[in-house]
Amino acid sequence: MNVGDYAYRFWRYLTVVGALAIFLGAGAFIIATLPPRELVMATGVEGSANYELGIRYREILAKEGVKLQLQPTSGSQENLKYLRDSRSRVSVGFIQGGTTTGKEAPELESLGTMFYEPLWLFRRAEIGEGIQALRGRRLSIDAEGSGGRALALQVIRRTKIDSIIGELSGYPPRAAAEKLIAGDIDAAFIVTAWEDRVVQSLLHAKGIEPSSAQRADAFVAIYPFLHKLILPAGVVDLLANRPPSDVVLLAPKASLVVRADLHSALQYVLLNAAVQIHSQPGIFQRAGEFPAAESIGIPLSQEAQRYYKTGRPFLQGYLPFWAATLVEKAIVVLIPLAALLFPVFKFLPQSYDWMMQRRIRRLYDEIRSIESDMNAEGKKIDVSGLNAQLDLMDHRANQMQLPNVYASSLYTLRSHIDLVRTRLAAMT
Repeated sequence: MNVGDYAYRFWRYLTVVGALAIFLGAGAFIIATLPPRELVMATGVEGSANYELGIRYREILAKEGVKLQLQPTSGSQENLKYLRDSRSRVSVGFIQGGTTTGKEAPELESLGTMFYEPLWLFRRAEIGEGIQALRGRRLSIDAEGSGGRALALQVIRRTKIDSIIGELSGYPPRAAAEKLIAGDIDAAFIVTAWEDRVVQSLLHAKGIEPSSAQRADAFVAIYPFLHKLILPAGVVDLLANRPPSDVVLLAPKASLVVRADLHSALQYVLLNAAVQIHSQPGIFQRAGEFPAAESIGIPLSQEAQRYYKTGRPFLQGYLPFWAATLVEKAIVVLIPLAALLFPVFKFLPQSYDWMMQRRIRRLYDEIRSIESDMNAEGKKIDVSGLNAQLDLMDHRANQMQLPNVYASSLYTLRSHIDLVRTRLAAMT
């Protein structure tokens, strides 16, 4: 095997190895960009409606191969704090409408609204309806870090009842309910869903009544993130007619918020879980009303917008999300890469062949030059000189190191040199 054959084989191996290296690099990139298998979700106080929702999300995501860790918090404000802190590992959580805006938290995106969180004002039955009934009374407005406290404070300041309240405290919902039932406080603002155990215990508690929001339409006009809800009379207990009359409630909507850098595949998994959890009818919502493509303060992510328009990506309907993501990434990366590299690798053999043929063509150029001298009219032919050139060309052809696939071309070249030498000999 000559040097040319070694070079030829080396080139072919180099081409194959180069192609493999590129595709292996692309594969490593795809694997490196696959979504994580673990998520941390900020929910609410343990035992609250939001925490119970987190448990349902955890169960659904577990079926998709995603481990969801729940981070208990005091409420929406603390959820927002965790989400905005990239070191907290929290990448998804419930945020009450009106808590923040996209301008204040540009690193966050919404997956849509999920449910109503009514602002409940529970009071002891001996206290009458209306703002003036709270004069000199003991009122709890939820704990620091909760969205309920922030909303209650907005209501208190707007109605100026802070000037007539006797004592203002900040107990979390469960503690507030216990103290209200025990008579240690007279009223409590609580923001949470109808299904919350605290709300249900207070609605059934003897001597405790829910209060209607006064001038609810005005609040909705002033605060666009609020909605007016009606708790129908008798819905708690038809026989006992509890509540005895319709109760008007103010309610923000809770959004499922994620960090903007959360992998798109995990956003789709969360949205799919949200449909399973929140699309059922309830006291305050129709079937399919939630989740909704609504942006309350925080803009919808691009994945959420696509999901609400076209649904879940096709492959995720048939494969586990990680497998679907792997296939989608491969389609996006490898197919364009193959389309790009195919002409390149097709061109390389042609380039190599052109270089080998060019070495042979150079000698043919010299042969044509000798023939031109032989055919020149009126010009004395230097036979010995031309023979010397032909001998040198023959020597160069013999020394030319080309792969065996070009052996026939070399034999043809040498026969043509001999042919010219014969013609030259005939001219002497």
